[in-house]
Amino acid sequence: MNVLVVDDDSGLRRTMRLSLELLGHTAVEARDSSQAIQCLERRPFDVAFLDLRLAQEQGLDLLPQMLRLAPGLQVIVVTAFATIETAVEAMRRGAFDYLPKPFTPDQLRVLLDRIAKMRKLQFQVEELEEQVRSVEPEVDLQTEEPQMRQALDVAFKTAPTEATILLRGESGTGKGVLARAIHARSTRSAAPFVTIHCPSLSSELLESELFGHVQGAFTGAVRDTTGKVAAAEGGTLFLDEVGDLPLPLQPKLLRLLQERVYERVGETQTRTSNVRVIAATNRHLEAEITAGRFREDLFYRLNVVEVTMLSLRQRLKDILPLAEHLLRFFVRQNAKAIAGFAQEVRDAMVRYPWPGNIRELRNAIERGVILSPGPWIELSHLPSQIGNPTALDSAALDSNSLDQIEAEHIRHVLASSETIEAAAEKLGINPSTLYRKRKRYGI
Repeated sequence: MNVLVVDDDSGLRRTMRLSLELLGHTAVEARDSSQAIQCLERRPFDVAFLDLRLAQEQGLDLLPQMLRLAPGLQVIVVTAFATIETAVEAMRRGAFDYLPKPFTPDQLRVLLDRIAKMRKLQFQVEELEEQVRSVEPEVDLQTEEPQMRQALDVAFKTAPTEATILLRGESGTGKGVLARAIHARSTRSAAPFVTIHCPSLSSELLESELFGHVQGAFTGAVRDTTGKVAAAEGGTLFLDEVGDLPLPLQPKLLRLLQERVYERVGETQTRTSNVRVIAATNRHLEAEITAGRFREDLFYRLNVVEVTMLSLRQRLKDILPLAEHLLRFFVRQNAKAIAGFAQEVRDAMVRYPWPGNIRELRNAIERGVILSPGPWIELSHLPSQIGNPTALDSAALDSNSLDQIEAEHIRHVLASSETIEAAAEKLGINPSTLYRKRKRYGI
């Protein structure tokens, strides 16, 4: 690493430089603040050792300026006058650590090894994020629909606050994508974004997943686990499909929202939590309350700010721009020479009702790119239902016929699919969502 040593003691500077070079690092000396600033302006540094007292200057006064010039710089404050107060103040101003004089070469090595490991982890995270970006298309929250623009405006105005947000809309409309975008625009963006899928587990296992458990709390609990609430500490907890949260667990979530406290399964110790909650549902929660499946008080706690994501069939102006965005990504990912969509495909995409919403559109475009030899994606390259001449004009859809259309479409896809999983993939929804829809429509 490139290391800057800022100290007014020339003997100590030279000793530190030699020690650092023996450890395999490159070291540069600076005797005062002006020389340190000149060094930082001329070249990048990974680490800086900053003396707390620089002749007539205070090292802590220089610290913020160093961090402004080099935001990724790890600054270690060094002093012979070590106190708890100065250590706390150094950390408050942005120091990475605190090293009291006198110190040994071993102490120096251990501290630099820790920084090197942290930097390696940061690089690995950045590399993984880059890999994820290459596998999944970038989020596109642009829209030409005024109602959708209004919904996004409400979401992003609320993002910097601590308000709980309830995202409503059908499966595949991008509720999870919007939740991440809200987190990225919040004051908690540097902290974790943690998702828990409420329909995925039994009540007992979901409670453990959410709050954690202690060893021996139940059969199979061979060690303590922290849970998703603890994992999201300081950040955002995203409750996906909260309408499916089991009734026995709802009072515990309500308590977390109201009092910011919880207990792990099998433990009596009350723990505090600092998380911002965003919830999403495709269910009509008011009907669930009437049926006794969802608590009214929890609903009002979750529904501080409500944002409704429109279905894709309600976003006619956005269908083709979204399709073009996805096409560019999958063409790049698959190294295909495809110029665009044939006109009949463009017409069919606007007519098709997209019951699986953006998720179904994504799957259809990926399939089209894979199957098309180029230069155009034809109807034969897309799932058969998109080009079905009996598909209804989406402009004619209304709220009274929507359920019937969706039910008929699901029957058609199920009849032409070998498995439930294959049908769910064609529809662009999860198998669990397809199960709920079949139960709802009696299919």
